[in-house]
Amino acid sequence: MSAPRIPSEARTPRMEALARLPVFFGLARKRAVIAGGTAAAAWKAELISAAGASVAVFAVEPSEELIAVAAERDQSIVIHRRAWQPEDFSGAVIAVGAFESDAQAQAFAAAARAAGVPVNVIDRPAFCDFSFGSIVNRSPLVVGISTDGAAPVFAQAIRAKIEALIPRGFALWAEAARRWRHAVKSQGLSFPARRRFWQIFTAHAVEHPNRDPAAADFDAFMARTRAGSAAAEHGSVTLVGAGPGDPELLTLRAVRALQSADVILIDDLVAPGVLDFARREAKKMLVGKTGYRPSCRQDEINALMISFARAGKRVVRLKGGDPLIFGRAAEEIAACRGAGIPVEVVPGISAAQGAAGKLGLSLTHRKVSRRVQYVTGHAADGRLPADIDWQSLADPAATTIVYMPGKTIAELAATAIAHGLAGDTPTLAIASATRPEEEVIRGTIADIAERLTQAAPSGPLLIMIGRALADSGQAAADAEGTAETAADGRTEAERKHAS
Repeated sequence: MSAPRIPSEARTPRMEALARLPVFFGLARKRAVIAGGTAAAAWKAELISAAGASVAVFAVEPSEELIAVAAERDQSIVIHRRAWQPEDFSGAVIAVGAFESDAQAQAFAAAARAAGVPVNVIDRPAFCDFSFGSIVNRSPLVVGISTDGAAPVFAQAIRAKIEALIPRGFALWAEAARRWRHAVKSQGLSFPARRRFWQIFTAHAVEHPNRDPAAADFDAFMARTRAGSAAAEHGSVTLVGAGPGDPELLTLRAVRALQSADVILIDDLVAPGVLDFARREAKKMLVGKTGYRPSCRQDEINALMISFARAGKRVVRLKGGDPLIFGRAAEEIAACRGAGIPVEVVPGISAAQGAAGKLGLSLTHRKVSRRVQYVTGHAADGRLPADIDWQSLADPAATTIVYMPGKTIAELAATAIAHGLAGDTPTLAIASATRPEEEVIRGTIADIAERLTQAAPSGPLLIMIGRALADSGQAAADAEGTAETAADGRTEAERKHAS
């Protein structure tokens, strides 16, 4: 039996170092100063004017691009055909310069700073208080991308990716959100109910991005919000599958649950990177249950979930893999229902699926394996379960996945062989499946326990047994070759030819 462990709060990771602080200036009806008449200055004038500023441009010889932009911006850009002067910064909130020499740039930057105005000198980062990034414009939804000047082309490529991901119709929904925000606040809703409204709004916008929002939508969202307000006021519990480790295997529903949670109760098997998708303000608590080591008691975890939910919190119980596979989901669902707490389950990618996918293996094969079965490697007392169906496990047409077999694999293997499982049945042991530190030990059911003892892998362990795994070595090599090809950008034939 494992020793008791007290649930403890997990501190939200501190913000890592930022090359630049992403800040969005409110420039509507503010004055901006631009010095220089180049095409680059024209683009900055257009950009700042588009943000609502009144732009004063000082240029002895304005370029054709600058003249054209000023003509098109309806008096928001005014060109003064002279050099800038220190008094021109009066009343300005932002200044941009385009100069050919460092001496000119330094003089402009010094004058702007002396006037208390943030300054940017185009293509001269040494004289800049701020920088312009690549922009995805779905205003009022705006995405800014910066590489701190290290790789502008890279930033542009990322912008193109994001442009493809964000429908242009999102601009309509973002504008509707701005129009409706005051109306939502005036409805007398509680904070959880208001958040529910915006969750309903967001889900609808994602599903119908190019439809113009209408007043009927607002009424429908508000009706759904009020209908669900009783549950929201009393809190809820969501069991969420975090997958085997790789954060990219999270489902969209899992991400939405993490981003709306007030409290997250976290298993030890959850990879740290998964929490990067969680709402930063959420209270995070470690309630680990790990075999053969100190663990929180299940009744303590149940009580914690229920107490937070009764306090009106949206509780996420975050579990490694799929919570419905050896995740004690039945006990936690029953506890919530018994307490009258709304509970739902968000399935996750199981450890078996994640491991097989990473290795490029199919767990079934129409010629050798007609079914997949999941078996736990230890009972409540930490020993091999006494009620394993050994005839089923010895079936040569089955692929068997054994969870948590670290201390019992030798006994399990010997007993399975004694009940008729062929000793040469292909067997894989996978530790830390899908994570960067993943380890794979290949063998047979007869020798896998000895191989595990020699390798002594760390991390969550999974055993796969079955004829469908016979080509696991080639599958892994193929998967590695595919990954190398993707990284290299060349096919195998091209690499051979190059060598």
